[in-house]
Amino acid sequence: MKPNLTKTIALAVSLLAALPLIAQAAADSAAPPANAERLQWWRDARFGMFIHWGPISLKGTEIGWSRGAQVPSEEYDQLYQQFNPTNFNARQWVSIAKQAGMKYIVLTTKHHDGFCLWDTKLTDYNIMNTPFHRDVTRELADACRRQGIVFCAYHSICDWRHPDYPLGSPGGKSPKPDGNMDRYNQYLKGQLTELLKNYGPLGVLWFDGEWESPWTVARGEDLYRHCRSLQDSLIINNRVGKARDGMAGTTKQIHENPGDYDTPEQTVGKFQNQRPWETCMTICNQWAWKPNDPMKSLEQCLQTLVLCAGGDGNLLFNVGPMPDGRIELRQIARLQEMGAWLAEYGDAIYRTRGGPWKPTKSLASTRRDKSIFLHVFKWDGDSVTLPGLPAKVQRAEALTGGRAEFQQQSDKLVVSIPRANRQEIDTIIRLDFEQSVMDLRPVGFPSQIKATASNVYQHMDDYAAESAFDGNPDTRWATDDGTKQAWVALEFPAPTRISSVRINEALAPRVQKFEFQYREGDDWKTLFTGMELGANFKRSFEPVTARAVRLNILDATDGPTIAEIKLQ
Repeated sequence: MKPNLTKTIALAVSLLAALPLIAQAAADSAAPPANAERLQWWRDARFGMFIHWGPISLKGTEIGWSRGAQVPSEEYDQLYQQFNPTNFNARQWVSIAKQAGMKYIVLTTKHHDGFCLWDTKLTDYNIMNTPFHRDVTRELADACRRQGIVFCAYHSICDWRHPDYPLGSPGGKSPKPDGNMDRYNQYLKGQLTELLKNYGPLGVLWFDGEWESPWTVARGEDLYRHCRSLQDSLIINNRVGKARDGMAGTTKQIHENPGDYDTPEQTVGKFQNQRPWETCMTICNQWAWKPNDPMKSLEQCLQTLVLCAGGDGNLLFNVGPMPDGRIELRQIARLQEMGAWLAEYGDAIYRTRGGPWKPTKSLASTRRDKSIFLHVFKWDGDSVTLPGLPAKVQRAEALTGGRAEFQQQSDKLVVSIPRANRQEIDTIIRLDFEQSVMDLRPVGFPSQIKATASNVYQHMDDYAAESAFDGNPDTRWATDDGTKQAWVALEFPAPTRISSVRINEALAPRVQKFEFQYREGDDWKTLFTGMELGANFKRSFEPVTARAVRLNILDATDGPTIAEIKLQ
């Protein structure tokens, strides 16, 4: 390790800590003290930029995954000979991240396709052998340090192009007759040594591709030790090991070295303050650049960031630069909007911890010292009623404008603000207490919807049964891939008269045969049967009084997912 590594990274991250660090209650973290200290700058940062980029941007298909699928492997592997992003400007990329309020950048130095964005000496399949012939990783790392952004690297464990890696494209489904995992592992460690010694210090090493069978728990533990031996201050995600619970990203087996934090993907992680986590999500739909890829609204972007912070996690927000090296102007504009909001209200995000109220679809909360920042997205009536806390509120201030009022009782806290001052995206109210709020236990909201299902996609709360009945078309109940039969049911608080139903299938048409049922007593009775549902199914029937209803899917082409079931 270079003698100045520790000093350099200390200088880089000190720019994130211009304001005093908050005290971290021992009860809020299961990490040992050394680990907590190493992760502090990252947890304070809350918001980072993910960058997926490479020669595949010439095609506009997904990085890695389209090799051998949408793009033949032979063609995919030759794209680097045409890759000449003459408009790439590392300084501008970093400036865009800063304008967005982001505090660190994670660059895909190598994805599953094996192409390397740095001057590696271990393979010719790298940026220096393109017409561009410039070390993108070097330029971005240097630009980050000059502008006070922490530089981090994504690095895929799998490599579907490398002859020694046992699996190939498409999607790691093609075994190679001459694969040699031991030899490939030395190649992998050699490349990581290059990155850490020549481009470090790095803030984070963001691994991926660990789900494939050639990777083992023992190899993950060995790689973790190898990287930490080269840079002790390094933060490493849980995908270095084999303990990740699919796309939910949570760590199932702590004893099997899961790295330092969890990585939910394309969904906001559930509230978790016993182990750090970070949602990785795209600003559009695809990770790599795609022409006319639908982009998330400002409301979606900001509420995602707030929900991550409210759940005590980070947001790693992805952009995919174009083939010429520029980030799309529309994406820049959206990021600047986020940055403008953070410039005004970032105090309610940066250097905070999530809670104590667990996030819902309508609100989130963050906290620091003696203050709780209440973020309200949707109002139900004239006020918001929160579960009570064992701490006394001294003052309430509406940071987004207007006058906040509160009424505190032992079992509840009621907060209100004039309708004219409620913000469309996020109304922020700071509640100041007599004491520190950092040791308050997390408090959840009892669900008003009593829904159940036979299957929920990877057991993720975001796809739970209640999402089919919550009146929000942007949420959905989903089932695991390959599910052909499943049911979702709603229980009414009291016998309810119904005579029609509308069902919106989120990914249509998957349902091929179903029955819609109701329950009076203990037995289910079928109201009607059908074949396809589709995106806007409607049906009226003779009125019945029901205690519960159930959509029973008898056959589907793949895992059914329902956006909304509305009854009348």
